[in-house]
Formats: sequence, C-alpha cells, structure tokens
Amino acid sequence: MIDSPYDAVVVGAGPNGLAAAITLAQAGLSVRLIEGSETIGGGTRSAALTLPGFTHDVCSAIHPLGVASPFFRSLPLEDFGLEWIFPEVPLVHPLDGGRAVSVHPSLRATGEGLESDADRYVRMYRAHLKDWDKLSVDLLSPLRIPRHPLPLARFGLPALFSAQGLARRFFKTSAARALFAGMAAHSMLDLRQPGSAAYGLVLSLSAHAVGWPVARSGSQAIAQALAAYFESLGGEITTGTMITDLDELPPARMKLFDITPRQLLKIAGDRLPQRYRRQLESYRYGPGVFKVDWALDGPIPWLAEDGQRTATLHLGGTLEEIVHAEKQVWQGEHPTKPFVILAQQSVIDPHRAPQGKHTAWAYCHVPHGSREDMRGRIETQVERFAPGFRERILDVHTRSAQGYERYNPNYVGGDINGGVQDLRQLFARPVLRWNPYSTPLEGVYLCSSATPPGGGVHGMCGHHAARSVLRRRG
Repeated sequence: MIDSPYDAVVVGAGPNGLAAAITLAQAGLSVRLIEGSETIGGGTRSAALTLPGFTHDVCSAIHPLGVASPFFRSLPLEDFGLEWIFPEVPLVHPLDGGRAVSVHPSLRATGEGLESDADRYVRMYRAHLKDWDKLSVDLLSPLRIPRHPLPLARFGLPALFSAQGLARRFFKTSAARALFAGMAAHSMLDLRQPGSAAYGLVLSLSAHAVGWPVARSGSQAIAQALAAYFESLGGEITTGTMITDLDELPPARMKLFDITPRQLLKIAGDRLPQRYRRQLESYRYGPGVFKVDWALDGPIPWLAEDGQRTATLHLGGTLEEIVHAEKQVWQGEHPTKPFVILAQQSVIDPHRAPQGKHTAWAYCHVPHGSREDMRGRIETQVERFAPGFRERILDVHTRSAQGYERYNPNYVGGDINGGVQDLRQLFARPVLRWNPYSTPLEGVYLCSSATPPGGGVHGMCGHHAARSVLRRRG
C-alpha cells in the first residue's frame, strides 16, 4: 500500500501511461506513475535477449507513429536523450527472383520502381501527403467532429475498402499490390475485411511524410526520455508494484489505467456497474504474434540490394500470399508461409551490436493464444529472400503469443494491439461511450491502446485520456 496522496495516479508506464502522466503534470498536478514491472516502457522496452553486447527491442522497433505523434513532437524529448535514426530507404518489400519494391521518401522515386503503376502510386498518395499535418491530427484523435473535415473525408472513402479490394482496384502490377498488402497487414486484420485499407494508407503516407526511424540504442530510449521529462515536471515513478485492486492505490482524485478491459475488470471487480462490466467482457482481442530475435555474425545477405539500405522489410511475397496468410490466422490456422515483419536496427544503429555483428527482429501473426513455435517458418521466409541467412545466426531468442501475455498481461492472447481494431471497435473502443476514456466509477479512467486512437507507439491514447480528465476537473 502506497500512502502518500496525489492529485492523480497513473497505473502502467507504457508510452500511453507516460503520456497521460506528463499531460497531467504539465497542468500542475501532482502525479504518481506506478509500474508493475521492474522497468518502465511497456511496448518500448529493450533488453539483452541473446548474447552479451547485443541489444534487442522486446516489442516495438520501428516508429513512424512515434515521430509523427503530435504529442511527442510537442515535447523536448531530444533534451532527455531521445535520438531518432532514419534509414536511407524507409521500407523494402522483397519479391522472388531477387527483385524488391522500395519505398523512398519521394513519391516519384517510389513510383519509378512500380513500372506501369508509377503514376497511379503518386495519385494514390499525393493529395493525402499534402494534407499530412492536418490528417495526422484527426487520425490520432478520438472520434469527434474533425478539425479538418475535407482532408479526412478524402482519406476516409478509400480507407473504408478492404486492403485486398483497394489494392486490386487501384493497382495493376503485382509489385504495387504486394507493397500495399504488406503495409495493411500491420493492422492484424483479415485483409478482405472492410476498413483494413486504412492501415495501408496511413503507414504508406507516414513513410513519405516522416520516415520510419529507430530510436538510437533501443526503443527503451523512448520510455526513458518520456520518464525523464515527466520527473523534470515533478512527477514520481514507482516500479515493481503490481496493482491488483483499486484499494492498493494511494488516495487520489483521479486514477488512470494504461491497461486493457480485461485487467480493469480484475482490478475494479464488482465496483463496476453490471452493464458496463458486460460491455467490457464483450471487448474483442485479436490474433497474437510470434517473435524471433537474432544475434548475427554479419548483415543479412539480401538478394535485393536495397535490403542493405533499410531497417524494415516486409516478407510475404505477393498480395495473394499475404491475404491468404492473414486469412489463415483469423481461421485459427498457423500459416506455412507467414507474413513476416522484419527489423534490422543495427544496419543504421551500430550501438545495437558489437563491431561487425548485427541484430535482427521479426514477428508473424498467429491465432489468439497460440503456443506454436513459428521460428522455422519465419526463418524460411527470410532465407527465401536472403539465402545463407541461417549461416549468420549466432544465437536466437523466441517468444510465443502465450509468452507475450505472460510477459505483459496487456497483451491478451499475444495481441500487441490492445484489442481488435476493426470498424466496430474503432467506434466502440473499448465501449460505445461519449467519453471513451471515462468509466462509470468516479475518477477512474482508461488510457491504454484499448481507447482511441488505438495501437501504436504514439502516446495519443494517454494524452487524450488525460485531457478528458482535465476538462472534467475544470
């Protein structure tokens, strides 16, 4: 039991909990941040998972939404040690035969690699890219009357398509379709599902608008910078204190939880009204992930030359292959050829590994709660586009979907997104409520990725939750 009184207590020191705590502290409130683990960071932790001298990102690795976040951009995080490192090429999508599609900062340069789809690619994104600053504000906000309705309306029409449908409708070449499918597959949705195209559009735009950087020395640097800034405002952080009941919290007028509905049900128990409890119980969690971290004796030998100029690669082949793999996951099957998101941070950040050595990080989607070991299938996909990769492996660390839930209870069933983010749970996240961050309990709020705008390392869920607290406080 922690006895000191505070204006606000925030439970959970992931990016959203940190953002909520900072927003409240900026308003002059006394704030205590309580983290169950021994280290802060949530999805932005880094650790020595393999050999000494190799630093691996435990969850998130590449941060387009972090560098795009209006809230993060408003903070002096560079003064507290955060440095973004940008690859020359934001993303590469290898294809069979040694070919690849590369996303360059320039729309036109990217289009030049798409043959007859060059002009279509530019047309797809040009207007949205000009509106990026306006769009990013509305896309990373709770549902409300948009500040910039015309740009959002132009974005919203194609975003309502399925990723498969929009790719086939707009592009003619297999390369352009494959590229879009890989972008959209970050959604963890069935790519035949309406609304899945939105993720492909946002991530593609972010590559051109802000880039896909890594945090120097590891994603932990993001959490450390946020925490240091919070403490500079007078905030206090306690780690290693797992909260299991509301009565374990110190006296505070406001209590914010960077947790998902399942954890709130356990902590708040019968204090929650029955109707609200039922709504939280019906909240849906999506597929899990299986992740591999490698310590490597050298760089990955990609057949495509641009593979050496990027930190992020999408490994899945064609649109049809990626759609099939994601469909299998939603059907409870483990794909033989999974869609793999791979990060090779050490290519642009030498602080991650001893001189001449490298790290790599990859995951694929698996059915919710899976125990399946997907390492072999992931490595086969890497070998497909980088023959000889396995010969570079010095050590390996794996974590299953169930392992992720053990690591962080917020990753229910291995769902790192904090719950399915389809059209239904876009409008009711976590429940259909005018203020999605508030609960029926006086002074109790949710501020996790289970609230708008959803998953990703951007801190906007916590920031918006805290602002809703401040508005009610007057």
